[in-house]
Amino acid sequence: MARLYIFAEGQTEQTYAGTVLKKHLAAFGVYVQGPVLVAHARKGGVIHRGGGRRYLPMKHDIERFLKQEKADDVFFTTMIDLYALPADFPGRDEAEQLRNSPHDRVQELEKCFAADVNDPHGHPTRFIPHIQLHEYEAILFCRPSCFSSFFDDCSKQIEQLEIIAQDHESPELIDDGQHTAPSKRIQEHFPDYAGAKSVAGPRIAEEIGLQAVRGCCPHFHEWLILLESLSNPDK
Repeated sequence: MARLYIFAEGQTEQTYAGTVLKKHLAAFGVYVQGPVLVAHARKGGVIHRGGGRRYLPMKHDIERFLKQEKADDVFFTTMIDLYALPADFPGRDEAEQLRNSPHDRVQELEKCFAADVNDPHGHPTRFIPHIQLHEYEAILFCRPSCFSSFFDDCSKQIEQLEIIAQDHESPELIDDGQHTAPSKRIQEHFPDYAGAKSVAGPRIAEEIGLQAVRGCCPHFHEWLILLESLSNPDK
């Protein structure tokens, strides 16, 4: 058995982690705690959460959890977007040189993130950073037809999302441009998604199903394999 804290960038990821991932991982003996929204500020002793746009408050909050939870069978991971990553994120300059290789780029950032977070109990493998390529909404391009589970009369919009998906080897390779990131492309065809994303995003992803996401998104799949193995480290 293992316990896992998931630090989620926003309510969309928090809901997805607390429903889909929590249920799935429990079958592997990995029990999700929370999930917890990432910290973006601490004022007057009060931690403000959600957003993930400032690195140091997020880092220090994760380190507080690591300090409080001493057991070897307690682990910590993140669901934060590569899109609009904080400017002071560790390894950002080095990773920028790998922009033409998104998987190498995100792995470099995760490696630097892991090295920068200090576990005071000396367990370097308890923190497992995950940065989403390029953001959570990439998942929704795995089966655009599932947008009909939330939006009515949207066959034309779904067709446009399917064209975008077909133009990329993987939804994770839809870029992180200011106007072309996955969420921006969705909002172009589903303007109401912006105001409903914390509900629509998890619901559509649940309809898509984990197996479809794993088949389309190799970086997500690799992360999930690692989480599934936490209760059996020798596996």
